[in-house]
Amino acid sequence: MRTQLDYAKAGIITEEMRLAAEGEPVSPEELRDLIASGRAVLPKNRKHSFHTIRAIGKGLKTKVNANLGTSGECANMDLERRKLQAAIRAGTDSVMDLSTGGDLETLRSIYLEEAGTMVGAVPIYGIATELIRKGVGLEKMDPDGLLKGIEDQCRQGVDYITVHCGITRDSVRKLEWFQRIMPCVSRGGSIHLYWMRKNNKENPLYEYFDDLLNIAHQYDVTLSLGDGFRPGTIVDAVDGAQIEELMVLGELTKRARAKGVQVMIEGPGHVPLEHIQSHVQLQKRICDEAPFYVLGPLPTDIAAGYDHIASAIGGALAGAAGADFLCYVTPAEHLGLPNEDDVYQGVMAARLAAHIADLAKGIGGAKERDERISRYRQALDWEGVIAEALDPDLVRRRLQITQDRNACSMCGKLCALKIGGQTMAMKTGR
Repeated sequence: MRTQLDYAKAGIITEEMRLAAEGEPVSPEELRDLIASGRAVLPKNRKHSFHTIRAIGKGLKTKVNANLGTSGECANMDLERRKLQAAIRAGTDSVMDLSTGGDLETLRSIYLEEAGTMVGAVPIYGIATELIRKGVGLEKMDPDGLLKGIEDQCRQGVDYITVHCGITRDSVRKLEWFQRIMPCVSRGGSIHLYWMRKNNKENPLYEYFDDLLNIAHQYDVTLSLGDGFRPGTIVDAVDGAQIEELMVLGELTKRARAKGVQVMIEGPGHVPLEHIQSHVQLQKRICDEAPFYVLGPLPTDIAAGYDHIASAIGGALAGAAGADFLCYVTPAEHLGLPNEDDVYQGVMAARLAAHIADLAKGIGGAKERDERISRYRQALDWEGVIAEALDPDLVRRRLQITQDRNACSMCGKLCALKIGGQTMAMKTGR
């Protein structure tokens, strides 16, 4: 069976490509060509049906993902449903299951059936969780079991998976050489690092990458090549371990495309503001313009409780530099499992960053929206302002209009827009 990449290479426009092109500043033909070149991906498992089809990549609107899921400390199905609904209500383009507690297969089914968007997963989380539940050490995980666990989740319908294939013996040596404050902050990365150290073997996802590609091709699952050595503090950013892993991901990108498997690259992490643009450009160069999926990035380490704001700052700059997919960060980052309000705020902050990035990239439709809301503000057309705002419900709740509806309560009779409009009318003699 063909994947979206196979079809695109053959010059065929699929129904999914037509749907994904709707609302984008590209035609279905242009989207097909972007997918064929690997500069865009269309994550959709052939076994998963959903209504909001999105493509990610160059020349397209910057997309947003919401991480959801349980932990071993909190596995509440009702809470997960509320978090999912909050993400959908906030307008996320994707949800990703990071669960490590409760009934993992049922949780994935909930996301797949109820999200209406593409759904991602990190298979190693579920595989490691099951080992721990059985009292089996993580080092006992065998390559066949790892690949089987990945295939089980692909068969269930997930559209893209994070796989930490770039952690190799060479990149581990770089990690040892560069003395980080926080050696490994990736949960999946740390599991692979532990397994490799205990068994003195190569990462099975790198060693058996062709087997992984066969699974991904069978279900048309997009690989999100994870950054297991992403920096967890700005002090550790842009070091040898991170760059070595990126070099490996560039190699694996070409191997995946040659097999008809779609690929995007995950990025950091905590990165100083002045390095964000150059890092995005480096990823694009090394990985042949593969779509870039970034967590944050967070340009400071002191924003605990406000990390969604720090992430929006970093995400806007990364998106403007060419990042294509922003993974939200919530106010609960580094502190605990987010609740539904955290999820909503995280998605909104990421969507704001994505729009700012689209303005900077000149994505069609972005500037026009800003112009529309500005004209509505000048005309004191409150319904128009509400309709064009990022969060119309919030604006409607917070808006305080004066009695004559010609100003808001901040300025009242001294409204600059009202006075300015009257002044300009006098100047022109009207």
